[in-house]
Amino acid sequence: MKRTVRAHQGETLDALLYRVYGKTAAITEQTLKLNPGLAEQGPVLKEGTPVVLPPPPETRETKPPNIQLWN
Repeated sequence: MKRTVRAHQGETLDALLYRVYGKTAAITEQTLKLNPGLAEQGPVLKEGTPVVLPPPPETRETKPPNIQLWN
């Protein structure tokens, strides 16, 4: 589900995505595709700029591999 959030004063797209999702990996590119012309605004978004966000990425819990020290 897509949603729209507004940029805070002095916020970059990466900072906005980190604020909402807690990470930016693989989300920045999707967000730029959903918001044509957003990159042309420069690195710092104007306060109140609406940004359409993609659905949250799947969070997979990964277990560390078992390490066996003795047989």
